[in-house]
Amino acid sequence: MKKTILAVTAICLVAVLLCGAGCYAAVNYIDRHAAGAAPSLSAPAPAPEDSGSLKASTLARASTGSELSATEIYQLACKQVVGISTTVTGYNMFGQLTKNAVSGTGFILSEDGYILTNNHVVEGARDVTVKLYDGSEYAAEVVGTEGRDSDVAVLKIEASGLTPVTLGNSDAMEVGEKVYAVGNPLGELTYTMTSGIISALDREIATDRNVNVNMFQLDAAVNAGNSGGPVYDAYGRVLGIVTAKYQSTGIEGLGFAIPINDAVAIARELIDHGYVTGKAYFGIVVTNMSEADAQRYNSKAGVYVTSVNDGSCAEKAGMQQGDVILELGGKAVANTSELASVKKDYKAGDSCEVTVWRSGNTLKLTVTFDEEPAQVEDVPAEGQEEPSRDPGDEWSYGGADNWGSMWDSFFGRFFDYYGGWEDPGQDDSDDGSSGSYHHFGS
Repeated sequence: MKKTILAVTAICLVAVLLCGAGCYAAVNYIDRHAAGAAPSLSAPAPAPEDSGSLKASTLARASTGSELSATEIYQLACKQVVGISTTVTGYNMFGQLTKNAVSGTGFILSEDGYILTNNHVVEGARDVTVKLYDGSEYAAEVVGTEGRDSDVAVLKIEASGLTPVTLGNSDAMEVGEKVYAVGNPLGELTYTMTSGIISALDREIATDRNVNVNMFQLDAAVNAGNSGGPVYDAYGRVLGIVTAKYQSTGIEGLGFAIPINDAVAIARELIDHGYVTGKAYFGIVVTNMSEADAQRYNSKAGVYVTSVNDGSCAEKAGMQQGDVILELGGKAVANTSELASVKKDYKAGDSCEVTVWRSGNTLKLTVTFDEEPAQVEDVPAEGQEEPSRDPGDEWSYGGADNWGSMWDSFFGRFFDYYGGWEDPGQDDSDDGSSGSYHHFGS
C-alpha cells in the first residue's frame, strides 16, 4: 500500500514539473515574439522639437483665437520677444561722466521692425541694441517715448519678415484669467517664461516721475529685466506690458503691467508723430502744498501754482501765481500726481472747472486746455517742481540723464541696490509693512 502511495506521489510531482516547464516555455516564446514588435529599450527616444521653432499650425491657431498650450505660447514668444540692451550716460557724485548698461525686454509690433517696450528701459540711452532669439542683433532707433503720463516707448530696427504679436483686448480682461510673462529677468536669464493669473484690474501705480498710471496686477514671477516684456493670455494674445513689481521683504507675486489697449494707443501716436498729440496742457509750474505747509502759511493743502506761462490757457482762465488748486473737474487733487492723473481724462480743447484757493477765498475758474507741445522728456510734467528731499518724503530718482542731483545719481542707486531707502510708491500704510513699486531698468 505504501509503495502504491509513493508511486502516485512521484507521478504527481513529475506531472507538476512537466506542466511548469511547459508553461515557462510558452510564456517565454510569447514574450520573445511580442518584444520583436516593440522598440528596443536601448534605442534613443525621438529628440524634442526645438522650443524656438514655430509651427505654422501654432501661429494659425493663435490668430484664430484657439487656446494654446504653455509650450505653444513659449514657441510664439521666442519669435516675438526681444532683448534690449542700452547704454545710458550721466554724472557721478564727482561730476564725472559715466556710462551704465541697462537691460530690458520688448516685443515685435510689425514685420518691418517696430518694437514696443517701456520708456524707462531706454530713457536717457545713447545706444540701444535689440537682440532676437536666434542671436541676431540690430542697432535700434528710439522712435518716440512717453514717460510723463505713462511708461511706453517705441523702437525701430531695420529688419523684415519678423513675427509680430497678436494683440488682445485688455478691456475684456477678467480677474482670475490665466496669463504668461516672457522676458529676460536680471538681463541674463533670457527668454524665461512664468505663469500666473490676473490678480486685479485698474491699479493706480506711481511711476518714477510720481505720475499714477493705470495698470493691472498679476502674480506671475517678474524681476528686473522683464520690464517691457509681454503678458500673454491663454490664446497667445498680448494683454499688457510688464512694467513694475512691488518689492519688500517677504512679499512676492505682486507684478504690474500696462494694459495693451492703453499702450498701443500711445504707440500709434509715437509712430505717427514722435509724441502723443492732443494732450491737455495747463501752462503752469506747480508743486505740492502739504498740510503742514498749509497750516504754516494759513492756506489750504493742494497743488501750489508757482508760476503761470504768459498766454497760456491757465492765464486766460484767470489763474495766478500763489493759487492752490483744490479740484479739477469736480475731483479733489491733493498733490501734483493726482492733478496729472485727473488731467489725463481731458484732451486739448476740452473745458473744465478748476477750484482754487486764493487769499482766503475759494474761486471757480473755467479753463479750456491748450495742446501740450512736443517736448524732450527731461522735465517733470507741467513744469512740476522737484519734490523736497525731507526724510519723510517719498524718495525717488530719475533716469541717467534726469538725475535731479549727484546725490540721487550716486548714493540713490547705491542705497537702492543694497536694500536701503525705497523707490517711489512706497507703502506708508499702518499695517507694519513697507515696500516699493520697482520699475525695472531705471
